[in-house]
Amino acid sequence: MAFDGFLTKAIIEELKPHLIGGKVNKVFEPTKNDIVISLYNSGNNYALSLSANPETCRIGLTTYSKPNPQVAPNFCMLLRKYLIGAKLIDISNMDLERTVQLKFEAYNELNDLVVRKLFVEIMSRQSNIILTNEDNVIIDTLKHVDSSSRELLPAHEFEFTPINKQSFIELDSSTSLFEIVNGEALSKSIPNNFIGFSKPFILYSLETLGISDEGYSASDVERFFDYVKEVISSFGTNKVSCVKFENGYTLALKENNEPLNINFFIDDFYFSKEKSNNFISSRNNLLKIISGNLKKVSKKLQNINSKLQECANMDIYKLYGELLTANLYKFKGAPNVSEVELENYYDNNELIKIPLDKSISIHKNIDKYFKKYNKLKNALTIVSEQKIEAEKELDYIQSIVFSLENAQTLSDINEVFEEISENVVTAKEVAKKTKNKQSKKKAKSEEFTFEPIEIYGYQVYIGKNNIQNDYLSLKFADKNDYWFHTQKIHGSHIILRTNGNTDVPDEVLTKCAKLAKQNSKASNSSNVPVDYCLVRYVKKASGAKPRNGDLYKL
Repeated sequence: MAFDGFLTKAIIEELKPHLIGGKVNKVFEPTKNDIVISLYNSGNNYALSLSANPETCRIGLTTYSKPNPQVAPNFCMLLRKYLIGAKLIDISNMDLERTVQLKFEAYNELNDLVVRKLFVEIMSRQSNIILTNEDNVIIDTLKHVDSSSRELLPAHEFEFTPINKQSFIELDSSTSLFEIVNGEALSKSIPNNFIGFSKPFILYSLETLGISDEGYSASDVERFFDYVKEVISSFGTNKVSCVKFENGYTLALKENNEPLNINFFIDDFYFSKEKSNNFISSRNNLLKIISGNLKKVSKKLQNINSKLQECANMDIYKLYGELLTANLYKFKGAPNVSEVELENYYDNNELIKIPLDKSISIHKNIDKYFKKYNKLKNALTIVSEQKIEAEKELDYIQSIVFSLENAQTLSDINEVFEEISENVVTAKEVAKKTKNKQSKKKAKSEEFTFEPIEIYGYQVYIGKNNIQNDYLSLKFADKNDYWFHTQKIHGSHIILRTNGNTDVPDEVLTKCAKLAKQNSKASNSSNVPVDYCLVRYVKKASGAKPRNGDLYKL
């Protein structure tokens, strides 16, 4: 990202006319890295967000609310104690550095007017929020730091992070700049030598000016110098704005008459980024849990198949026992041997070799074979039932994986989370491992909203996961609507609204079948069978879990 010194300065200058003089109403700490301060000024309420998150560190106003913990963390309680009721009297930073100072006036316990400072360090992994007194003695910090290079602890003096770079603001001419960069790429040499620059800001500025990053002249450096100086002099006016650049954003000389446009651009950008990160994190957490279950059930099914393979040979043990019993008279007085050859009267008296345990008598060998036969016979019944259940379990987990892989919003993830939280296959793992903080309230069918796709005037609805599929097919659809689903392949339920007229053109049915294929696990296959019928003929198997279609009776 490009939250550099230029953006920090621009946001500060934008905030000053709106926040200075404002009174602190509330303080929140929605996450371990974020503080939100509510200020009231001139009839308006503002929410100032301070983030020390390594990936999204920033300062600025926000219009998006976040859920707060039921019990406020210690640092939040401390800020409430020292800042609620305080008046913000200044917002500043040094040069183009990314350490912002918020200065407050408040009354202490003795009713004396005192100054307290809140420093916000916007420095990736080293980002922090520090509360100090007027003399910069630390009261407390969001993150305690105790290292050989720096100490940020209560009762210690707060010191700015030393920066061994030059000030571009104090640079007097483009000639000096040309000598400093000395032919090196501007996007590399300028951030290495000057405070506050980021690579995206430099690259965007060069692109705007039509200057090469490496093959530049003295006049090019002069134009760049003048452009940057104009950006700095325009802070606090409507001449500078935030613009999208590459995968992020940067500051540019671009007029914008919307109040606080830079603040709210950044607010929208990071809200979208955090929403995307939360979605990916939530989905990956659930996929990790489900993948673990998938491995367990697959291994269980593998063991069951091995047992069934052993049971397939049980009749041979019965045969051995019967043949030995029928020829028992031949072994009277004979020594114990490890193998005998007998006629198999079930197979035209063909000779068959029967292995024996020579350490025990022939009678005990017979008992041993019959016991093994009976054991495998009983096991076959049990293991066969286990296989059916394991296959159902495996099929269901695969349907969950399909739902997660095709989820598009955090709401979709929440629905899958709610479903598997109540499922015996995954409930323990979800409760134990997931850090997902979605509501565990059961999704109500009436809360579902579906955006239909229109095909030749017909409305078509697509389920995104098992719960939606159930709702679409069993509650939402009319008995005269059409139902589509890929045959024996996990996928979405497709409902075609007929409004009572079941005489639907073939091209509409064909397009719906294609939609079923596109929204299935076989979306990349060339030849996929699709089942379709009127909804009246679709029934869910009794006691079945929410499914992608395989347990529905046609």
